[in-house]
Parts: sequence; structure tokens; C-alpha cells
Amino acid sequence: MSSEQIVQERAALRRVATLVARATPPEQVFAAVAAEAGRLLGSDLAGICRFDADGTAAAVGAWSRSGHGMPFPVGTRVPLGGRNVATLVFETGRPARIDTPADASGTPAAFARERGFGPVVGVPIHVEGRPWGVVMVISLSPQPFPPDTEDRLAGFTELVATAIANTQARVELREFAEEQAALRRVATLVARAAPPEEVFAAVAAEVGQLLAVDFTVLGRYEPAGAATYVAAWTRTGRDFPVGIRVEPGGWNVHTLVFESGRSARIDDYGATASGSAAHIGRDWGFRAAVGMPISVEGSLWGAVSVASMRNEPMPPDTEDRLAGFTELVATAIANAEAQAALTASRARIVAAADTARRRIERDLHDGAQQRLVSLALQLRTAQLAVPPGPGELSRRLDEVAHGLVAAVEELREVARGIHPAVLAEGGLHPALKALARRSAIPVRLDTQTRERYPEPIEIAAYYAVSEALTNAAKHARATVADVHVATRDGRLHVSIRDDGHGGADPHRGSGLIGLTDRVEALGGQLRLHSPSRAGTTIQLSLPLTVPGAPYDAAVTGPRDPRTGGREGRSCPTAGP
Repeated sequence: MSSEQIVQERAALRRVATLVARATPPEQVFAAVAAEAGRLLGSDLAGICRFDADGTAAAVGAWSRSGHGMPFPVGTRVPLGGRNVATLVFETGRPARIDTPADASGTPAAFARERGFGPVVGVPIHVEGRPWGVVMVISLSPQPFPPDTEDRLAGFTELVATAIANTQARVELREFAEEQAALRRVATLVARAAPPEEVFAAVAAEVGQLLAVDFTVLGRYEPAGAATYVAAWTRTGRDFPVGIRVEPGGWNVHTLVFESGRSARIDDYGATASGSAAHIGRDWGFRAAVGMPISVEGSLWGAVSVASMRNEPMPPDTEDRLAGFTELVATAIANAEAQAALTASRARIVAAADTARRRIERDLHDGAQQRLVSLALQLRTAQLAVPPGPGELSRRLDEVAHGLVAAVEELREVARGIHPAVLAEGGLHPALKALARRSAIPVRLDTQTRERYPEPIEIAAYYAVSEALTNAAKHARATVADVHVATRDGRLHVSIRDDGHGGADPHRGSGLIGLTDRVEALGGQLRLHSPSRAGTTIQLSLPLTVPGAPYDAAVTGPRDPRTGGREGRSCPTAGP
């Protein structure tokens, strides 16, 4: 490759990388990559295809040297199979080429011959370790592409993969935020001991809007399997027959959930469903439905169902996204039926918050942080190719590289503040050691135990120490803090004392109210002693077992001995 070609290739990659760095929509990145690759490699046509779950390749980006008469416009779909570049890349996950069109077979080959395609070269796009699609360059003449074509295309596929991964991360984070907001609104109703019917109506509306379905129905089972609809939501606003009683039997989500105690789905409701619930669903235009059980204190209470009028299955994650809402419904029911369930409900709320923090920390660490590190490495590699000297390009690349390193460090600190990975991986002792090292004031740490405890106990103890050290440094003007951790009488005891000016008041926004709520939800106690000018002492006493059951079982239900899964967690709804 000549020096001029190298310069042109770098310029093309730089233009695409700029689009990726600006979070340009994927369709614009695809179009730019197809055009840049096509012009750079001297092809007549260039395109990007996505591999779909139904075994087809869909065009998502295309370019033609002539600028008109695109033979495979965006949206074109071709079934994979046979011997052709798209299928070879899909099956092997490696680059492929066909220099003689007569040697190719399958629907993509027939598609190519009808349009007069000659040699074709394709390179896979890998996202999260799996082939996502392929970038192809196509000639309309019989002359094969040069031997280095695959290598030159590879740089573009890496940029496309980065753009796709960034977009997926943004979409997932937005969906997660929306889901957490919906769960938080329902959880607020539950925590306020709202009447069950108000919670049911809120869950139906939140689920329907979050999952973008046409119908949501909550039904309560009778011992023999009949169900009464207690709440419903429809996208059209038309009133669904709440209060009616539906008999069991037949093939429908309501009956399947009742008989199995697990989630159920029907993807072709009009053709396969039967029974009383199915008749109601067909009258309302159901085409696909998913149901999730609601279990209260280990017994099947009812179900929540979602249904769509579209002729396609519900998304595969529908059951998982319903699970959090069914837990909140169960909590509301248990609170209404017995005040004794209050402690368990508070523990579930704490668990939901901690799970959210862990998930965000994991997403930041495994997603954005790793991508920033990867980009920094790629940038440093690119710098090696820049001629030495005090040029403007070298200076700017160095500034960007330093900026990426700083961004990674900032992101690492944010992730550590959300939920420290060392706490989940190593337990309380190493987490407190790390906390002491990062403290703004010296910390004398005395941990007389190295054991692992139920996760909520460790989390409560960790955040208590973290909050106390933060307050000591920011508000108490302390010069040293002592942290003592020990176990006795079946409880974990934590003491944090500083030599600051004292006078701490939990009602002035110190965060101690939240800590007290967390500790008491786990059956523990928190005591504060903070006389003026005499330092502050916080003492925690936490049970070594979470009230009611092992923590994960208390939150998600006991394991099903037949499947290893959770009972009362991943089941669908009553209704359709």
C-alpha cells in the first residue's frame, strides 16, 4: 500500500471515528462507513448488513459509486444459506470473499447474480463477541479485489461495532432508568400503605406504558382456578371489564399460569388459544400475550398479563421486566392482609435499591469504562503512526488521550460511589479497608471478623461507615476516626467514632435517617451519640441473618427444586 493510500485510509477512518465519538445515530454511521469504504477500496458498491434472529441479512447501510439506482437499498432483506459471502461470514465469524460469482450459491448469490455483481469481499462486525453483521465491498467487473482488502475493511468494522455498542448501552440505560422510575412510583404507593386497588391500577398503567403493550390485566385466583379481574389498562382508553369472573380451562395465559405457577406466553393467540379467557382476549383483539404469577407468602395469589394486538411475539425479556412489578403487587397485598409483612416489604425495597446500584455499577464498569479504555488504547496505537515532532496533530491526539484517561478515572470513582465492586467480590473486610484508604481523614480500622455475611447486612454496614466517615471529614472537622467491627450474640456490631466537634443532627440532612431506615428494615438498630464538642459515635447492631429467610430467598422467593429457578419471581399473569 502506497503512502498516499495510507494517508487516505487514515483520513477515512478519522472521519468515521469522529462520527462515532459524537454519538451520531447508527444509520448515519452505517451510511458513512459504506461510502468511505467503497471510495477507499475502489469498489462499485458497498454495504452493511445486519444478521437477524430469523436467519436473514438486512441492509442497514449502502453506497453506490454511480450515486443512483442502489441495487440493495436500506431495508432489503435476504435469507441466509448456501455458499456466499454473507452466509460464510455469519457461519464462521471470519472474513470471506467470492472472486468468481459462478462459485456462489444460495439466495444471496442469486440476488447478486440478478444485479450483475462480480467479486465480493466481506468482513464481520462483532458486538459483544458475536457476529452482528457484515461490511461488504462489491465489484461490477470480474477483477478480484486486492489481497489486503479484508485487512483494510477491518478498521471500519471496529468503528461500526463501537457505534452499535454505544447505542445499545444508551438504549439499555434509558430503558433501565424508565423501568426503575416506574418501579419507584409503585414502590412509593406500597411504602405509603396505599389501598391494594390503587396499587393494582397503578401497576396496570405503569406496566402497559413501560412495555408499550396494548393491554394489561391483573387477576386474582380462586382456589379452583377461576379468576376475577381486579385492574386493567388499555392503550386506547377503552374500559376493560374489571370485576368479571373468568372460568379456568383451555389453553390461555390465565390457565397456564394457574396450573404451573410460572410465567406463560402465547405468541399466536388468535389461532391457538382456547377457553373462557381466550374468548375475552379474542374479542378485544389479542394476538400475543404473556402472563406472570403473583405469589404472596409462597402461595399463588393471582397473575398480571400483558397483551398485544400486533401479529408478532412479545419481546423475550417481557417476563423479566414484569417480575419487579409482581413483587410490588405481592408486597401491597401482604401489607393489606397482615401488618407483620411490613418488615419483609421494607427489606425488598432495600434489596431493589441495592440491586439497581449494583447493576448501574456493573454497567458502568463493564460497558462505558471498558469502552473508554479500549478507545484510549486505540488512540495510543494511532499516535504511534503519527510522524514524530511537535506537530498540531500529535499535540491534539495527546490531549485527547489524557482526557480519556481522566474520564476513565472519573467514571471509576462514580462507579465506586454507586456500589463498590470490592464489597460484592470480597466482602465487608476488604471493602472497609478500601474505604479507609480513600478517606479524607486518617482511619484506625479494627475488624475482628473476616467472615462473609448476608449481602444486605454487609451493604448496610458498609454504607454506615461510608456515611460516618464522610460526615466526619466534611462537617465535623475531625482529624481521625476509629472503626471497630466485631460479631457476638449472633449479631454484627459496628462502631464509628470521630474526634470532631460533635452536635450531629439526623434531621439536618446528614443521611443518617436513610441509614436508620436501612438498618431497621433488616431488624437492626442504629444509635447516635454526638454531644457538642465531644466527637460523634455511631453504633450499629445487625442480625447475621435477614428476618424471615435467607436474603435472596426473601426477596425473590425460594428456589424451585425441580428447575433451580425462583418461585413467585419469573411467572406470568392472570387474565388473558
